[in-house]
Amino acid sequence: MLVLSRHRDESIIIGDDIVVTIVDIRGDKVRLGINAPQDVPVHRQEVYEAIQRENRKASQVRPSETRELGK
Repeated sequence: MLVLSRHRDESIIIGDDIVVTIVDIRGDKVRLGINAPQDVPVHRQEVYEAIQRENRKASQVRPSETRELGK
């Protein structure tokens, strides 16, 4: 893991087109601004993990369990 120190209003660049800026620092919380192309999904980790769990569950559904969905 790369660890960088930044101050408010300073940024880091990931690749050629993702910019992460420190917007605010209050106590133990840091607010980040993320500028990324629209085709790059950006999620908080807990949201990303929930999406992955739901995708795994959906991929394990048997065809017989979906017959009633269209009714």
